[in-house]
Amino acid sequence: MKVMVETSAHHVHVTKETLEALFGKGATLTNKKDLSQPGQFACVEKVTVVGPKSEMKMSILGPERSADQVEISLTDARKLGISVPVKESGDIAGTPGCKLVGPAGEIEIECGVIAAKRHIHLDPATAEEFGLKDKQIVSVKVGENTGRATTFGDVVIRVNASYAPAMHIDTDESNAAGLGGTVDGEIIV
Repeated sequence: MKVMVETSAHHVHVTKETLEALFGKGATLTNKKDLSQPGQFACVEKVTVVGPKSEMKMSILGPERSADQVEISLTDARKLGISVPVKESGDIAGTPGCKLVGPAGEIEIECGVIAAKRHIHLDPATAEEFGLKDKQIVSVKVGENTGRATTFGDVVIRVNASYAPAMHIDTDESNAAGLGGTVDGEIIV
C-alpha cells in the first residue's frame, strides 16, 4: 500500500473574525496555491506568531475555519518558547495559545497551538481498498534511497469523502528522514 507523503510546513488557520481583526473589516483570504487536499489552499496573507521567546512569520491556509489553529514543529515550538502537545488537527482543547499579529491588528488566541500528529488522509473508496478504517493507527516507511530510511509509527488514518489520499508530516519529521519534496511511503498495518 503506497501513499504520497507531503511535508506540511508551519502554518495558521483562522476564523472569519480573526481574519478581520488581523487584516481589517471585510478581509478575505487570497489563494496563492492550491494544496493536495480538495478546497484547501495556501494564502498570500501571512501573520506573525508571537511566543514568549521569539516570533515567526507564517502563512495562513484557507479556507477560513471554525476555530483558530497554529500548527508548528517541535523545533518551532522551542524557538517560540511554547510547550505544545502532539495532537490531531482540530483537537485544540487544552492546548496553549499565542499572539497573532497582522497588518491591521493583533489578537491573543487562548488555545490552538499544536504539533500536528502525523496522519494519512483517505477517501472512503481508497480506505476500503487498503482495508483501513478512520482513526486506525498504522506505520509508514519512507526514505529508502535517502540513506536515512525511517519508519514512522503512530500515524492516524483520517477518512472523509472530501479527502484525497496523502500523508502529512511536519518539517522535523521530513528532515529526520532526509526527504526532499513529495515522496512515496509504504503503509504498514
